[in-house]
This record gives sequence, C-alpha cells and structure tokens, in this order.
Amino acid sequence: MSVRSRSREVALQILFEDEHNSRASVAELTEFIHGRLNNPEAEEFARTLILGVRRNLGEIDQEIERIAQNWSIGRMAATDRNVLRLGAFEILYGDTPFKVAINESVELAKRFGSENSAQFVNGILDKLKK
Repeated sequence: MSVRSRSREVALQILFEDEHNSRASVAELTEFIHGRLNNPEAEEFARTLILGVRRNLGEIDQEIERIAQNWSIGRMAATDRNVLRLGAFEILYGDTPFKVAINESVELAKRFGSENSAQFVNGILDKLKK
C-alpha cells in the first residue's frame, strides 16, 4: 500500500470517528496520526485531508447531496459518507488527479464498506467532474 493510500485510510478512520467522538484538539489528532503512520510525509498528507474535509464539510456535503439524487447525507452508510467526503475533498479542493481520487476512494469503499459501497462511491464521485 502506498504512503498516500495509507494516509487516506487513517484520514477515513478519523472522519468516521468525528461523527461519534471527535479528536477535537490538534495534539490528540497529531498523536493518533503519528501512532498510525510514523512517517512525516504521510502524517502531513493525512492531516491535510482531515482538516480540509472538516473545514469544507458543509460545502462538500451539499455537493454530494446535489449529485446523489434521492440520497441525503444522513441516509448514507457512515463509511460511504466519509469515503465520499474524502474523495470529494480531493477532487474539489486538492491537487490529486481526478482518476486517482476516484480510484483511491473506490478502494477504501471496497475495504471498509459493504458489497455495494464501491459502486455507490464511484457513481457519485464520477459525477463531480461533469
């Protein structure tokens, strides 16, 4: 698994956890990320993803809901919702190539979601470019 893929995995864990028991302080977040990655480059990328999604959460969720016809953010499985947020952040605000952002999100969905998650995530994120 690449360094950036591992960073995305850790970012997903934090975003999922944010919904239940957020690590609000930067020190707690930094400690968790360092314990999981122990690589300065990977840690910085994970922190950028997490803080970027948190900072733009309202806009990201609005964009996802606009595209995901008949699906509100609240109706989506928590894993799918957070994979979508992460992928949408990279597509809308990051410098990750579109195809890479989608592929990485689909892989996260396959690993952590249900059997239909990868298809669901792919379908929604693909519409972000159009």
